[in-house]
Amino acid sequence: MFKRVALFVATNLAVLVLVSVVMAVLGVNPQDFTGLLVMAGLFGFGGAFVSLLMSKWIAKRSTGAHVIDTPRNEAEQWLLATVRRQAERAGIGMPEVAIYDAPEINAFATGANRNNALVAVSTGLLRAMDRDQAEAVLAHEVSHVANGDMVTMALLQGVLNTFVIVLARVVGRVVDGYLSGGRDNGGGGIGYFAVVIVLDLVFGLLASIIVMWFSRRREFRADAGGASLAGRGKMISALQALQRNQGVNTLPKAVQAFGISGGIGHGLRRLFMSHPPLEERIEALQKSVVA
Repeated sequence: MFKRVALFVATNLAVLVLVSVVMAVLGVNPQDFTGLLVMAGLFGFGGAFVSLLMSKWIAKRSTGAHVIDTPRNEAEQWLLATVRRQAERAGIGMPEVAIYDAPEINAFATGANRNNALVAVSTGLLRAMDRDQAEAVLAHEVSHVANGDMVTMALLQGVLNTFVIVLARVVGRVVDGYLSGGRDNGGGGIGYFAVVIVLDLVFGLLASIIVMWFSRRREFRADAGGASLAGRGKMISALQALQRNQGVNTLPKAVQAFGISGGIGHGLRRLFMSHPPLEERIEALQKSVVA
């Protein structure tokens, strides 16, 4: 937790310094709301979409995933054939299919658009799950791609990034003006920067809660999509297998939110979970009308 908070603080400090420097270089007046909004939009959406465009490359590099170009064995042939069949049913382009070495049962999908995606499964999943369960996991990931979840997440993150940058600086000026007795410091005083840093952190945490709420919603939709493509019984069985073998998630932070298996959280920690508890996902499928 300390490492996450430290990284979050460092990131916000870096954003604050970078926005301030670029504004100064380009001659953008931080007191001009239009100029601030333009810069915030460039940084807010720019960072989100650069991450989206690099998502496949980052995922491959960080997990060491082996993309299956020519199947080396029957298991790889089955993976390609299954994803191809599901992609056709979902109406998307054939994703790249990869295997990465990890002990836990997991899989993820990422990519910049529906027709240029990556679906990867762990070696732990291939060892621990039967073909029906693995088919359901693949269907879940293909549903993420078909739903456009990666793009939607990038758009949401971009909007919230822009909101955080703008609101922190607008409120920062108001608070700084109040603390300085109404004197105009031009938005460049030490008090202003201190207030903006604090507000960046507070608004950033609130934005993270919104992003994680959406992430949990999309998992329910991907489960329903997986049930539609592979069958509800197979999807429930796959989630139950995940529940029995739930452990440490070794996926890199950059792609954890796109994995099928999430963590376990209670209390306030639930607000920052990218995945709903597996028992809730299983219950939602059991109550659904998908065949």
